[in-house]
Amino acid sequence: MPLYLTEDDVGSLAEPADAVPVIEACFRRMAAGAVEVMPRRRFAIDGGAFAVMAAVDHDLSVAGLKSYTVVDGELAFVVCLFELEGGTLQAVIEADRLGWLRTGAASGVAAAHLAAPDAASIGLIGCGWQASSQLAAIRAAVPGIERAVAWCRSPERLAAFCESNGAVPADGPQEAAACDVVVTATTSKDPVLRGDWLRDGVLVCAIGANDPRARELDAQVITRAAFVCCDSIEDAKLESGDLIDPVAAGQLDWLEVHELHEVVAGDVSGRQRDGDVVVFKSNGIAAWDVAMGHELVRRAKERGVGRTL
Repeated sequence: MPLYLTEDDVGSLAEPADAVPVIEACFRRMAAGAVEVMPRRRFAIDGGAFAVMAAVDHDLSVAGLKSYTVVDGELAFVVCLFELEGGTLQAVIEADRLGWLRTGAASGVAAAHLAAPDAASIGLIGCGWQASSQLAAIRAAVPGIERAVAWCRSPERLAAFCESNGAVPADGPQEAAACDVVVTATTSKDPVLRGDWLRDGVLVCAIGANDPRARELDAQVITRAAFVCCDSIEDAKLESGDLIDPVAAGQLDWLEVHELHEVVAGDVSGRQRDGDVVVFKSNGIAAWDVAMGHELVRRAKERGVGRTL
């Protein structure tokens, strides 16, 4: 019988620091060719969209899909996992928090492999739901991070975020951008980060815009970057306005864009010099959902969490 996990169940089973090694292992399996990924597809519906994305992880012997709706600004997520042996439905997982965990963890993996060796500060532009897991996962992955600076357009949200997450409120986005690791986690359609704000040696993790019509990074961020990578080039060509527009303008070539799993596996050297500006563009891929779902089910069975359907 399949296991059903609620959002509260997921919250009781894992924190962002727990998710970092899970997603790092997923990247290593991707590099070894053990994972197949289907990019997200969105269907227009009244008031919003319905999205589906899927992956098969042969090493974990599990396949799965994440589907979700966005209707009038409200979202609902679910991940379904299937065992490859026998093809049975293994679990149904409410997946808002699961997505929060895996998205933050992916940036944590990027920071572990691409941040400058002496990185000690992190700046966040955006103070919403995703920003908190970004901060927690990167702190776990880069123990040298001592200072966090955050900025968003709402003073009330900024104050609440900083109090809850041990961050310092910035006077403007330039102050958050003057850190060793900079995360953009916004819903903006227009750039929120300018390349001339960045110090040498910065790692930029851009996680907010996964629409070809939206950008969080201005052109100078990309032109300053010595190394650009993403989670999936196939997906980036469909969703990453932050990369699609610079390629169209001749500021970047897709042949210059790498995938993070190449760096994790040691197939590609990401940072050549301490002073390099490095960009990780994250859209979110189903391989992470499957890997995180598999780990949650394992923990749930060990701890007796969830209910069978």
